[in-house]
Amino acid sequence: RLTGFHLPPPVTSTKSVFSLRLTSDFAVSAHGFKVYYEELQSSSCGNPGVPPKGVLYGTRFDVGDKIRYSCVTGYILDGHPQLTCIANSVSTASWDFPVPICRAEDACGGTMRGSSGIISSPNFPNEYHNNADCTWTIVAEPGDTISLIFTDFQMEEKYDYLEIEGSEPPTIGLSGMNIPPPVISNKNWLRLHFVTDSNHRYRGFSAHYQVKKAIDFKSRGFKLFPGKDNSNKFSILNEGGIKQASNLCPDPGEPENGKRIGSDFSLGATVQFSCDEDYVLQGSKTITCQRIAEVFAAWSDHRPVCKVKTCGSNLQGPGGTFASPNFPFQYDSNAQCVWVITAINTNKVIQINFEEFDLEIGYDTLTIGDGGEVGDPKTVLQVLTGSFVPDLIVSMSNQMWLHLQTDESVGSIGFKVNYKEIEKESCGDPGTPLYGIREGDGFSNRDVLRFECQFGFELIGEKSIICQENNQWSANIPICIFPCLSNFTAPMGTVLSPDYPEGYGNNLNCIWTIISDPGSRIHLSFNDFDLESQFDFLAVKDGNSVDSPIIGTFTGAEVPSHLTSNGHILRLEFQADHSMSGRGFNITYNTFGHNECPDPGVPINARRFGDNFQLGSSISVICEEGFIKTQGTETITCMLMDGKVMWSGPIPKCGAPCGGHFSSPSGVILSPGWPGYYKDSLNCEWVIEAEPGHSIKITFERFQTELNYDVLEVHDGPNLLSPLLGSYNGTQVPQFLFSSSNFMYLLFTTDNSRSNNGFKIHYESVTVNTYSCLDPGIPVHGRRYGHDFSIGSTVSFSCDPGYRLSHEEPLLCEKNHWWSHPLPTCDALCGGDVRGPSGTILSPGYPDLYPNSLNCTWTVDVTHGKG
Repeated sequence: RLTGFHLPPPVTSTKSVFSLRLTSDFAVSAHGFKVYYEELQSSSCGNPGVPPKGVLYGTRFDVGDKIRYSCVTGYILDGHPQLTCIANSVSTASWDFPVPICRAEDACGGTMRGSSGIISSPNFPNEYHNNADCTWTIVAEPGDTISLIFTDFQMEEKYDYLEIEGSEPPTIGLSGMNIPPPVISNKNWLRLHFVTDSNHRYRGFSAHYQVKKAIDFKSRGFKLFPGKDNSNKFSILNEGGIKQASNLCPDPGEPENGKRIGSDFSLGATVQFSCDEDYVLQGSKTITCQRIAEVFAAWSDHRPVCKVKTCGSNLQGPGGTFASPNFPFQYDSNAQCVWVITAINTNKVIQINFEEFDLEIGYDTLTIGDGGEVGDPKTVLQVLTGSFVPDLIVSMSNQMWLHLQTDESVGSIGFKVNYKEIEKESCGDPGTPLYGIREGDGFSNRDVLRFECQFGFELIGEKSIICQENNQWSANIPICIFPCLSNFTAPMGTVLSPDYPEGYGNNLNCIWTIISDPGSRIHLSFNDFDLESQFDFLAVKDGNSVDSPIIGTFTGAEVPSHLTSNGHILRLEFQADHSMSGRGFNITYNTFGHNECPDPGVPINARRFGDNFQLGSSISVICEEGFIKTQGTETITCMLMDGKVMWSGPIPKCGAPCGGHFSSPSGVILSPGWPGYYKDSLNCEWVIEAEPGHSIKITFERFQTELNYDVLEVHDGPNLLSPLLGSYNGTQVPQFLFSSSNFMYLLFTTDNSRSNNGFKIHYESVTVNTYSCLDPGIPVHGRRYGHDFSIGSTVSFSCDPGYRLSHEEPLLCEKNHWWSHPLPTCDALCGGDVRGPSGTILSPGYPDLYPNSLNCTWTVDVTHGKG
């Protein structure tokens, strides 16, 4: 797992497949990487690389070969100077030691040899230095194992840390104020990397290492949990180390808001933990006192903690849907949410599938377990983070629990889950890949499903999957991708740009040839089209050669009209340059004879009526809710024109309009381009009109615009001069808004760069209650005090720490049934005076990105005489 700006050493796989996955967040990017790969014979270890300031001697890297390292003048070599390529098994080989490092002569760290020793942070037990970067390498003989026992550990949490390599997992990150459990190497070496930042200093760490033969440890089953996730980023570990020889483990204590069962701390003894009601157990429910090395005893894991449950619910079958807090907007930080799903029929099990899933990778996790015992590690089915999830997850019993844990930083949109009861000993229906074909319809244990792709598509993934005894499929269903070079001979089909609709990438030169029977013709229907304007092109040629006549050349985001060949062959040539890309294109083709019109296809965002394309027949198109016709007439007819059988006009197309006047009782307003990205430089106005005496309620189903630059304004009235209800950008919007009259005005403006998904808004006309006002809602990052909305009553609001109300006046429900003021918002302000013994300061826009060109100053004023 690699990040940052230091060039990593080469990496060698243990088997014949290597997988690389790049994950980037929504903020600043870097240049990226360039990787060379080569295939190695089983008798080769491959080139291990050269450390910075190092020199490599040796050019052969096969089993039995030796290489040596040295450092340039002014640097000292840490580690083993000689590496030997050794055979691990019949099919794998590896170097016997890690590549050494070259450190400056005055830098901290070193190479540790011998049967035992002590490693401490610089200046221990006094405070370590700022901006330290120390590396120690413990080396032993081949076949030996190394145990590392911590006797002291105090660091600034997350910012100062100790990384350990050579164990399982391959990298362990330690930080915080608690003594970590012992670390056992799975090699004959361990490497410790200690890093501190420019703030705060603590005692640091001290650890005792001991070298033993591997046989002393292999039978012990020692289990090390690396901390809060599997990302190998900084983890926080509690309890576990000891300071002197003993046959007793130290008292593990009791978790706050929990209790311990068991008071025997001798070797082999086991204690259990549980949490109070409304608290969630994190860590091992049971730990055992075990012998570690000759003179040390330690618990098999750290004492768990009990975190307060802040959200979640108990759910019942036979089915339903739930989502992370605030979905599809950012979930809360420091959340501990638990959902327990119970099947009504105790003879059935629970199946879940994710409609959407996106957590901050490595830092925010969703743990899924079998049964109703939340947090029990023995029942865990999956620990999910990032954006890649299984197609289905199925319990073994009639219950399933889900635990969402988020850290203190900004999150993502979260997830939406569907659940239902299914028969026991079943993995559930995983579905069929898009553009794929499935063979088999059994989902019980040991049933097998086989997959292949439709003509013209390539299968990526497993061709068959099996339902395992644990009710989980052996793999996700495969995907079917469209190749860049292909010939099509089927009478109808689809042509897609590579990776449509996720973006086709750069430096492409794709050619597709469609060949039909002599005497017939070919019709192309463009369902979607979005290329980088003026730089990426699609050319359609009437024939099979490079020199064939061009029917049309297309670029940009305007969807072309349908095309018809003059002969029985069409050639499509797609070229993309070295930078930027669009969504791509989706084209369907069909062949037809001389006495019929071509199949015009079904426009996206629309329904088509009529399937007869013979001379004299007609078809009509109706747009889906929220869309309007942007091209063509509602009905087209197949007719004879200029001696050719052809449609009377292009098939209608449906798009989301930029503005409009709506007077129906309910409806949908979409950003232009929905469900794709909206365009730059927009200025769209919508007016919603209800019957007199009614109010208008709008609900935000989706909202995502470029922060600070692409803005939706909502006004309480028929035009721009009406009072402003709110101005929204980024992802932070209220759940709903109400007008105080029968009009509402919306204005959407975008700048000339960067767009996003936009918004989907539902509106409806609601009746004004004779005796009360409508629910005013609750500000994002705020709280409301008062639930009485009758005339004469008031409600007030406050904001979470770090946010300030846009106005502090309470809302009074007046005789005209409207609130005296608009709903306030909670904003992170640019500067101000902060008072009180403690508090929070947020950058403007938080948790979204802050704007450019800021100059904010906060003054913190605490009690006189204190710092």
